[in-house]
Amino acid sequence: MKLLTAAQMRQLDQQTIAEIGIPSVVLMENAGRTTYQILRREFPELDEPVVVLAGRGNNGGDGFVVSRYLANAGFEVVVLLLAEKSQIGGDARINLEVLEHLLVPVREITSAAALQEQVPLLKSAALLVDAILGTGLNSDVKGLYRDAVVLINEVATPVLAIDIPSGLSADTGQPLGMAVAADVTVTYGFPKIGQVLPPGRDLVGRLWQVDISIPPDLAEISVMELSEASGLRQFLPRRPVDSHKGTFGHLFVLAGSVGKTGAAALCGEAALRMGAGLVTVGVPASLNPILEVKLTEAMTLPLTEVQGVQALGKRALEEIAADWPGKTALAVGPGLGRHPETVELVRQLVRRSTLPVVVDADGLNALAHDVDSIREAAAPVILTPHPGEMSRLLGATTKDIQADRLGAARELAERSQAIVVLKGAQTIVASPMGKVMINTTGNPALAQGGAGDVLTGMIGGLLAQKVDPFNAACLAIYLHGLTADVQAAWQGDCGLLASELLDQIPHVIKEFASGALPHIEEHICYRLVIS
Repeated sequence: MKLLTAAQMRQLDQQTIAEIGIPSVVLMENAGRTTYQILRREFPELDEPVVVLAGRGNNGGDGFVVSRYLANAGFEVVVLLLAEKSQIGGDARINLEVLEHLLVPVREITSAAALQEQVPLLKSAALLVDAILGTGLNSDVKGLYRDAVVLINEVATPVLAIDIPSGLSADTGQPLGMAVAADVTVTYGFPKIGQVLPPGRDLVGRLWQVDISIPPDLAEISVMELSEASGLRQFLPRRPVDSHKGTFGHLFVLAGSVGKTGAAALCGEAALRMGAGLVTVGVPASLNPILEVKLTEAMTLPLTEVQGVQALGKRALEEIAADWPGKTALAVGPGLGRHPETVELVRQLVRRSTLPVVVDADGLNALAHDVDSIREAAAPVILTPHPGEMSRLLGATTKDIQADRLGAARELAERSQAIVVLKGAQTIVASPMGKVMINTTGNPALAQGGAGDVLTGMIGGLLAQKVDPFNAACLAIYLHGLTADVQAAWQGDCGLLASELLDQIPHVIKEFASGALPHIEEHICYRLVIS
């Protein structure tokens, strides 16, 4: 499913009007009608009155159309226009005049005092329709509009937002000073990036995408998508009946240090669960006996340590290189430690590897002060930071990263020329070429130590099977989150152990491949084809 920026949506509107020949007033009519259809679906026992809060732009015009459909259906409707009627122009003016002919009450609200007088009405309403500000907003909400947003959030009345909750950035998902917290949002043409990224995802409530006659092909201008099972299934490696363990590749995992052998074990086993034919886990030699016990199916390779320290040293590089023949991918970092020699080992390994490599955890910390060197890598690189690791890679604060997760992921991808997986709610995958996938699966159960190690192994397992690196990242992240969703459905989202994900992975892959999972395809954004 394509995701658009506010500017791209404006471009599509203009193309539809100028090149396709659909008048703008028809698009407004389609928007209002489909919003009314969603309104009746989401609030089937709707009582009265319905209050529509309208701004003076096209968002308000859409609200006027919704008001007309409600009035024609026999509902009591009151429109609170946060402007003077004389300020309304264009298509919105046409629909405002229609309301006046139908004798639908339209109250001009031009001051904070006048707005406060409407509090009893807002509290007694069955539903508020937010038609104040649209996707074009690019500065903080101020004045009367801000007062209205605050008031909407204060009254305990359900809210349906038209196109986007007023005050929410369509591009970042951040409130612009203040934003309406809606129960339902109906967005037009295509979902916007800020509607699926936190905190925007929570502010939109249930998000509906409706067709208002904008041709779908126009959305090809966007390189950003929302992940969907239907598009990702094609990347699952085939399992021929005449295959053998060599058919599905051999992943080399470099991981583990004192106190963190579990990370290495989780990563190696996750790769096997993902279908890799063979996995070898390289660990500090003194820790090898522990991994021999923890891992049954994966092989281990004891590597030279720094003298007197249970940490991998620079001399391990040649031992790893000697073991490369027959390997098809590399995973580096889970529980690896931060000894200076280990850091140098990681940097040299990423530069020299002729195998696609996924880097996580301490592997990322090793590269934090040498990001530009990743561009020198001989093979594709996938970086999988959480916000804290991303802040170190970009030299920014975690708060800055979280304020613009999409921008941060794209910046690191461009700077490092690596595929970047910025983990978190709605994990973002960004390619050096600008392509972006925002993941739709997962839940708070994944906020647990070891979950990232499992993801690294899953990505590595697909890389070992020679899945394209960008597709491998997108598919592994989707399945990782889907596995947690399946587990949380019966266990809840608290207390899930990373090791419990491992046993579920093959089952989830089977059900995913057959189409049985996920149970609801659009579980972030629902679709309504125009009718």
